[in-house]
Amino acid sequence: MKVFAYQTNPKLLDLRDNLEDVISKIREAADQGAQLVAFPELALTGYFVGQRYHEVALRMDSPEVKALAEATRGTAAVIGFIEESPAMNFYNSALVAVDGKIQYAHRKLNLPNYGVFEERKYFASGKHVPVFKLKDFTIAVFICNDLWHPSLPYLGVVQKADVFVSMFNSSQGSMGSEFSNIESWGIINKFYSRIFGIYNICVNRVGEERWQERRSILAAETASMAPTGPSASRLHEEVFHFWGGSEIINPFGKPMVKAPLYDEQVISTNISRDVLRQKKILLPYLRDDDPYFTHRELQKILYEKPRLEHLSKSGALLRINK
Repeated sequence: MKVFAYQTNPKLLDLRDNLEDVISKIREAADQGAQLVAFPELALTGYFVGQRYHEVALRMDSPEVKALAEATRGTAAVIGFIEESPAMNFYNSALVAVDGKIQYAHRKLNLPNYGVFEERKYFASGKHVPVFKLKDFTIAVFICNDLWHPSLPYLGVVQKADVFVSMFNSSQGSMGSEFSNIESWGIINKFYSRIFGIYNICVNRVGEERWQERRSILAAETASMAPTGPSASRLHEEVFHFWGGSEIINPFGKPMVKAPLYDEQVISTNISRDVLRQKKILLPYLRDDDPYFTHRELQKILYEKPRLEHLSKSGALLRINK
């Protein structure tokens, strides 16, 4: 199966231009024989949408989503966007469309809410890890922080996923100067491919965006400042550079193709079930994985152990043992 990954530079809050660009790229890839086309997280909106998130949200029955689905005739695509539900909740989502038909939207499950990340302020979190079938492959989609929680990729593998589409918006310096996002994503991307024996289509974006935060001015600061009026806050602004580096990794954890840093690029390759089979034969360590055991242990941890601790503290457990 021929897969394409587009490392794009979306314009912040410019839904119209981003939509036209994505549709054009889907058709371009289809003309070159692509059977699956992947885009970054929030490819239709940019990342730092702030309080204007609702202005660029799309419902699943919107004309824009229908146009995206129509563009996938003869291929399939996974596109990051902001989804508005019928209940008027908003999600950081990935649209999955195959051959002109909408399959579903995967809703990001783990929303970061620290440092420059404010997703939980604006978005609701997803509740499921769905998969879809394409050709002979079972595919699971994950959005950025989903992949920092290993239980979620595991839920994809339990459903026999053999391809991950890992879409993210990772910028340089967003986690502080002592933490390298580029190095960390390189480890994460290869880890899941190697441990689970899956193809990993990893697609990040490029470009730069400004992030703004209104900070309170402390009394100690105001004491040394000339009077500037009644305002009790000031605007702090930083520019973040999204680094790209998209890659497609085989089931042995080896990069098949990799995009450059900081430049728009498209990468493509062919993925094969033969390689998946070879990995399972040579390294069959998931063969004996038992999700029922995992379920039983979680039941004990979440329900039985807290109950026993409560009984022990109340003295009830001692009486029962007697």
